[in-house]
Amino acid sequence: MPATSQQSSGPTLREVLLHKGYLRLLLVSALIGIPVSLAAFGFVSLEHELQQWVWESLPETAGYHQAPWWWPLPALLLAGLLLAPIVTRMPGHGGHVPVDGFGGPPTLPVDVPGVVLAALACLPLGVVLGPESPLMALGCGLALLAVRSAKRAEQPQLVAVLGTAGSAAAISTIFGSPLVAAVMLIEAAGLGGPRLIALILPSLLSGGVGALVFTGFGHWTGLSIGALSLPSVPRSGVPDPGDFLWGVPLAAAIAVVCVAGQTLGRGVKAFVTTATARQTALRTVLCAVAVGCCLAAYALITGRSPEQVALSGQATLGALAADPADWPVGALLALALCKGLGWSIALGSLRGGPIFPALLLGAALSMACAPLPGFGTAPALAVGLAAAGAAVTGLPVTSTVLAAALLGGQAADSMPLLIVSTVVAFVTAESLRGRPKRGAAPVGRTEPAGAG
Repeated sequence: MPATSQQSSGPTLREVLLHKGYLRLLLVSALIGIPVSLAAFGFVSLEHELQQWVWESLPETAGYHQAPWWWPLPALLLAGLLLAPIVTRMPGHGGHVPVDGFGGPPTLPVDVPGVVLAALACLPLGVVLGPESPLMALGCGLALLAVRSAKRAEQPQLVAVLGTAGSAAAISTIFGSPLVAAVMLIEAAGLGGPRLIALILPSLLSGGVGALVFTGFGHWTGLSIGALSLPSVPRSGVPDPGDFLWGVPLAAAIAVVCVAGQTLGRGVKAFVTTATARQTALRTVLCAVAVGCCLAAYALITGRSPEQVALSGQATLGALAADPADWPVGALLALALCKGLGWSIALGSLRGGPIFPALLLGAALSMACAPLPGFGTAPALAVGLAAAGAAVTGLPVTSTVLAAALLGGQAADSMPLLIVSTVVAFVTAESLRGRPKRGAAPVGRTEPAGAG
């Protein structure tokens, strides 16, 4: 587009960047990254410590070498009982229902306590959801504390930018890199020109400062944060025709499974929320117990620990990538079935994020197909991560970057397969969802202001 056209349609990028108010906004965004990252560190560390206590320390104290098959039943019952009054009585209702995606309206400061309590009631006790949505809400709400309520009402654009910056600071390290959060916000914003740059620079700056503080504080305290990462992955080579022969239909199949889970989740949401407060509380508890039954079923079917199918899935995903030979096909299929069903129920009734469990679900399905002739563990893992991410988030570029970050040094050779799998899964998922109703956001997409 000619420069004259850009000038006539609005301010140029240079004018936006050099505006005195925008420079102050960048400074505020950098400063916001520090307290938000410290709060996020405290939240994730506490959640991780509670998780270790519930699923490892407590069973050992009770005389078990691992959590017995029935362990998820009382754990999830307790999660439902703790969550029900938060959902029905506290401001913000404990955050948005995860089947609606991982975005939404900005989280106001008054809603933050309910979001944090709901997440701590659900995630450590084994709810099949991740920490990303509560972290985004926490970061957004804390960032908006810097803006007085009167100014929030007068300047909704400021609320959007600072809320996005706070969300980026909170989730930048849980995804393993500030770059993933930045790309997610770029893609989710759906904007162009100077407006896009003006939105993303505060988020990138806040996320970078937050990642620095977050990582440094982790080293200083020695506390584990349980960020999504794969310490070891299968060695990969340049994809061959067999990888694409199996990978393309597998990516489409994973998308079908993910969309089916989201569809079931929307049905569960309708069952839980279209009722009185008392009925909503009771149905929330019933759904939590149903998730517990899915986890117990996995342990009974496979003889393995229910912890493998509980929680967000990042620990199991790391174990699966590091030692695929330890996972027979039957165990992988049982993991996909039980975790997929529990994830679907949790999506519509409990609180947390939808992405982390979906990545494990995709990895389990793809690794179960790895023994097919001409395929293998490395290409299967790449297909599973990329396809599940694209199908659930509806953000294909973000999903490719996230999968590449997880695969680390093996991502370069796998990149053609990652891209093709992402596109196939994204197109398949969008085709299955159909055209959304007017005024409704597509499931899986995020609003740039932060999770609500």
